[in-house]
Amino acid sequence: MARTYYAEGRQIAYFFRGIFILGGLAIYFNIPGLHWGFFVGILFGSVLVAEILGSIWIRSRRQEKKSKKPQPKKGSATKSAHSATRRASKVCRADEIILTSRLDDLSGAEFERLLALYFRDQGYNVKEVGVGGNDGGVDLVIVDKRGEKTAVQAKCYADHNLVPVMTVRELVGAKRNHDCILSLLVTTSDLTPPAKKEAEQFKVDYWHGALVEQKLRAWGKWQPSKKPRPIEKDVTVAKSEMARGRKEAASTSSATCKCGAPMVRRKSKQGTEFLGCSKFPNCRHTTAIG
Repeated sequence: MARTYYAEGRQIAYFFRGIFILGGLAIYFNIPGLHWGFFVGILFGSVLVAEILGSIWIRSRRQEKKSKKPQPKKGSATKSAHSATRRASKVCRADEIILTSRLDDLSGAEFERLLALYFRDQGYNVKEVGVGGNDGGVDLVIVDKRGEKTAVQAKCYADHNLVPVMTVRELVGAKRNHDCILSLLVTTSDLTPPAKKEAEQFKVDYWHGALVEQKLRAWGKWQPSKKPRPIEKDVTVAKSEMARGRKEAASTSSATCKCGAPMVRRKSKQGTEFLGCSKFPNCRHTTAIG
């Protein structure tokens, strides 16, 4: 049996070509006095008509397949759109909300924050290196009681979005920048086969989605609700950022930014302290200390 519509069309063309040739030859030999040109016309006509019928068959079958293509369910499409929007968000909500949110309702920054809370309760000293920003391959640096440092990279992906091999290579290279001996890749989905092979080769431990959920549930503090949480509006986020900025400004010097807002003491990824505007991210003005 033909496996493609094109193969079906070719079989249909061969069938009609044979029928037309046999029928034409029967007419040619049963009616005396016909010109030899009729025989040649039978051959060319049969081939031409058969090819046309075969092409019509292929086109009709393909159109039939397109018309029968299943449409995604409305609820499923809404759920996928909600998860994609949440993961793309740069908002990091309060810890109380993160601990009651499902993994597919978390943004990348919130998933990193959830892991930080988990590792702290497991007895690790946790340094949030690149939570919610340009991490350079490492999101958390966790230190156990023996002083052994592990570089952690977190990927909050949908189930179908597998972690590529480049992420593993970035983690292997970036762990040296943080003076880490071990490395751990934590993802809500899974790794591609090449990424798994690379992880085994460079001794990168990794947790896939099912294992992550199992560990978080065993922890006890993560209790996700069944209903997805709505995404906050930008206005609410801006107000919370400004409130945090004012709180930080109260405990620092009275330096003021060009925009008139107080400056607060911050740290760069390299550990260098500087003064930044309390209205960040609306104002990104900084001043070096000393």
